[in-house]
Amino acid sequence: MIRQLLLTISLICFSFSIYAQNSYSISGVVRDQKETLPGAGIYISGYKIATAADNNGNFKINNLQPGNYDLLVQMVGYLPYSKNVVISDKSVEVVLTLKENTVQLNEVVIRSDPNRAKYIEQFKEFFIGKSLNAAQCKILNPQVLNIDYDPTKSLLTVKTDEFLVIENKALGYRLKYMLDNFEYNSRTHIIYYSGHPFFEELKASSARRKKYIAKREIAYYGSSQHFFKALFQNKTKEEGFIINKMVKVPNPSRYPDKVINDKLAKLRTIPPRTGIFKTDAKIDTAQVSFWLKQQDMPKYLEKMDRAEVIPDTLVHYYNQNLKYLDYTDALCIVYTKERESLAYSKSGFWIFRPLDMPDHEISVANLIGGPIRFYENGGIHDSRSFLYEGFWAYEKIADMVPMDYIPLK
Repeated sequence: MIRQLLLTISLICFSFSIYAQNSYSISGVVRDQKETLPGAGIYISGYKIATAADNNGNFKINNLQPGNYDLLVQMVGYLPYSKNVVISDKSVEVVLTLKENTVQLNEVVIRSDPNRAKYIEQFKEFFIGKSLNAAQCKILNPQVLNIDYDPTKSLLTVKTDEFLVIENKALGYRLKYMLDNFEYNSRTHIIYYSGHPFFEELKASSARRKKYIAKREIAYYGSSQHFFKALFQNKTKEEGFIINKMVKVPNPSRYPDKVINDKLAKLRTIPPRTGIFKTDAKIDTAQVSFWLKQQDMPKYLEKMDRAEVIPDTLVHYYNQNLKYLDYTDALCIVYTKERESLAYSKSGFWIFRPLDMPDHEISVANLIGGPIRFYENGGIHDSRSFLYEGFWAYEKIADMVPMDYIPLK
């Protein structure tokens, strides 16, 4: 079986710390270029915290701890707006200036595209996900999606100037998601999306709410949010995580470059990497095919180093609200308190494991942009510097809980 490798870069812009004892506030005014805007909705990305501007356009959000916040603003007739606010040792005041949305809702025209339905399905698959929870998620306003596909780059791009509204009937949330960008490269199978989610509770009976809570627990445990929260508190082992390294080893099935190039040169390639050969009856096409396949094979393979990595060797103090993670190669994070589900094992995201290893959830975190700063509740400051494989690449929006989520056990 050929393993399908899918990688996900996920940037979800929210962070928060509850390290300090004192609480502060974010206050200010919402306006446009001319006047204040009463009734504007103000949300904190990644949370269930929200308020509305009063009759004078003023607002205030209390009981916030030091940390890094993204404020989201929504107002009919205006483009969605976000502003990053950092609280260190005092409350913060801001002015949020919105821009008018020159295209009114009743004037939106979706260009006729025979492939639009197909691209929306791909977007749902790689943004919402393919888990069991994803099957109970629905995008309520897909008409706001602006979709573009570039065949020369095999790149699907999705953007929107409106909040994307997603109803998650598995976890009991209604998400307003400010989508900054979404890209899926069908050639490299790399997925990247960035944005700001806001969570609202769905109305539910007591029985239904108990089901929501049970599924939220499952979604939280073993997630990257859970891992980084445990890592900040130096409790990864206690919380069920084992950290290993993924090291690169030479591919034993591939000949050295010099041998490959010499063989192709003797077969009179023009040039070796193009795969174009002179027409010559004496050329052995089987030999040509063999050495071209050798040339395309990866030089290195990733192998799990079974020696456990001590968290203290990875994590460093940044300031009272932040720590940072730095390492070489890739980290392999094994969550030992849950087994792989059947849906995950069929997804194509799974990671090869040693034959003697139980089928625990495995994720690989590739560091591609330098040290990663993270907060006490698992929020990551530099999310775009991560490339996930395995379980964390499999779980997407459908399996996300708010950053202020507190598990019951």
